[in-house]
Amino acid sequence: MDLASLLHRSRRSALARWWLNTVLRFRIPFNRPHGFRVTPLQEGGIRVDIPYWRVNRNHIRGLHACCLATAAEYCCGLALLEHLDARTYRLIMKELRMVYHYQAKAASHALFAPGRAALEAQVLGPLATADAVLYTADVPLHDAQGNHVATGHITWQVKAWARVRTAV
Repeated sequence: MDLASLLHRSRRSALARWWLNTVLRFRIPFNRPHGFRVTPLQEGGIRVDIPYWRVNRNHIRGLHACCLATAAEYCCGLALLEHLDARTYRLIMKELRMVYHYQAKAASHALFAPGRAALEAQVLGPLATADAVLYTADVPLHDAQGNHVATGHITWQVKAWARVRTAV
C-alpha cells in the first residue's frame, strides 16, 4: 500500500476517501473500535474525526482522554508518513504528552498539517548526518463547537531503515 498516493487521491475523491478509511481500519485494527474517520486536507495535512460514541466516552460522558490521545497520535503519524516514505524511514513514537483544556462532550477532531519545508529542515536534513532524529509535533484537538479540547505533544524518532540494527 502506497500511503502517500492513497492520501493524495483521497483529497479529490469521496470514493478514494472511503477506500482510505476502509484500508486503515483493517491495517490498523487497534483504532477500529473508535470509528475514527481520516480526511486529508486540500492544502495538506490530516484531520481525524472522533465520533461521540458510547465506546469513546468515559464515566462522566465526555470523550475519554485515551481516545483523544490516540486520535492525536494517529493524525500526526499519518501526516508525517504522507511526507516521509514508510519504505525508507521508520517512525517510532518516543513520547506522547497530552494537555487537556476542556471536557469534550461532543464529536471532536484532531488536525495536523506539517509543512514540507519544516520537515526537510528538521528531519530530512539532519538525517543525512545522524542515525536518528527526534521530531516533536503539536496536535490541537477541537470539539464540534470549536472549543480547544486538548493538545497532543508527540515526539517521534525518525530513522532510515538502512540504519536500523534490530530485526523486524
